Amino acid sequence: MVGVLVAFALVYRNRAALGLDLDGVSELFLVCFLGVFVGGKVFFFLENPAYHWAHMADFMSNLGRGFVFYGSFLFTVAMLWVWFRKRHIGLAKGFDWVGIGGACVHAFGKIGCFLSGCCHGLVCEPAYGVVYSDPRSSAEPLGQPLYPVQLWDSALIFVCLALMFWAKRKQKFDGQLFLIYAWVYGLGRFFTEMYRGDEARGYIIDKWLTHSQFIALLILLPVSVLYLRGLRAGQRKEEQLA
Repeated sequence: MVGVLVAFALVYRNRAALGLDLDGVSELFLVCFLGVFVGGKVFFFLENPAYHWAHMADFMSNLGRGFVFYGSFLFTVAMLWVWFRKRHIGLAKGFDWVGIGGACVHAFGKIGCFLSGCCHGLVCEPAYGVVYSDPRSSAEPLGQPLYPVQLWDSALIFVCLALMFWAKRKQKFDGQLFLIYAWVYGLGRFFTEMYRGDEARGYIIDKWLTHSQFIALLILLPVSVLYLRGLRAGQRKEEQLA
């Protein structure tokens, strides 16, 4: 909720850049919420479809728990693509502000994960871990030190935010900020995923490559290509204006 409020304030403050009023900003956040919820739950189901199908009553009764970031990310991008075109908003410029707002929600959300115990790390040495003891926690196992992977991810996303605000001062092309977020987080998440202990999220290659790592790799290549193309286009534009 803290992340949503901060994100809403930032986007509302810069609503003129998107040509939106208060209702438009509210509608934008509603579209994002639907994409995050539906995409996160669909990908969570697909991580272990046989199990969830056999326990569908439990799946439906716990809709507030169990989300996959990249499912939320991909569904939201697709829904916003349609919404921006409907609103005649430049896709690249729109996604820049979605990147900033989304990173705010994501960074604070990961702190929420840490407090809940979900998305926890592997068992580790006491000096490097945090111990969960409350039986209501989502962490497993209880009573043993676990890597605080959630805080690592949160710190990584705050770094993404800092880089986006820094790049915004001398932005080379529309869409640059969103691509920075997608690339830096994707690369960082690939490595932090190695220390995750909630193995129920599933693997593409058992014990070697998780679903999230695989999706991160798929995203990194096109994001890299788009970023380099944007830089070249921005450089040509500067040369024409010089």
